[in-house]
Amino acid sequence: MPLAFLPYFALSAVHLVVLVGGFGGAAVTATKLVLMPALALAVLWSARRGRRSATIALLLAAIVLSWAGDAALTGSGAIWFVAGLLCFLAAHIAYVVLFARESRGRRFPAWTAVYVGWYAGFLALLAPHLGALRAPVAVYGLVLGAMAVLAGRVGGLVAVGGALFVVSDTVLALGRFLPGYEFALHDLVVMSTYLGAQGLIALGVLGRSRDRARAISSPGSDDVASTAVRTTDPR
Repeated sequence: MPLAFLPYFALSAVHLVVLVGGFGGAAVTATKLVLMPALALAVLWSARRGRRSATIALLLAAIVLSWAGDAALTGSGAIWFVAGLLCFLAAHIAYVVLFARESRGRRFPAWTAVYVGWYAGFLALLAPHLGALRAPVAVYGLVLGAMAVLAGRVGGLVAVGGALFVVSDTVLALGRFLPGYEFALHDLVVMSTYLGAQGLIALGVLGRSRDRARAISSPGSDDVASTAVRTTDPR
């Protein structure tokens, strides 16, 4: 793991301790709102040598939008929840575009079909309790599932991160909308899977970018690049 990510994971651990330790809402909010900035700084530091700018821009956009969602969800009331939902929807769209770019030309693993079943079950379970939020939550779930499927096509740490994001958002939605649903470690599960998802996705994307840069700079890469041009450019 790059050293630049140590502050993010250390702050994540601090936040989880504060979350379950009864330190109060102000401490939870304060530690929560420094997490995505720490991750963004880790990405910027790791990518300082000019790796693919579009890839890094999309990754940072998803992280910044996630931070906006975190900030919105610290508020109370339906309007703040909807604002947070929209921010995370935009973050997932950024991830969809990023993962589609990163996995272009690759097959979808058979196991990603599990997300079709997840989406069907997610809607069947929650739809009767969503009221006016039924359509927005259905759209959000669809984009979330698409993100996870494409993460699976990327593979590696990104695939694990996408799966953890689905777990986090599912548990969060069940806690908010499903009557009688509760368990003692609900908040810990939501945040630990969310923070793990964000960190693993960032590490996975940067790792792929680093491997690609090494392949381009390795001996013989000019021949490979020339072959790629000849096979993709009909002129």
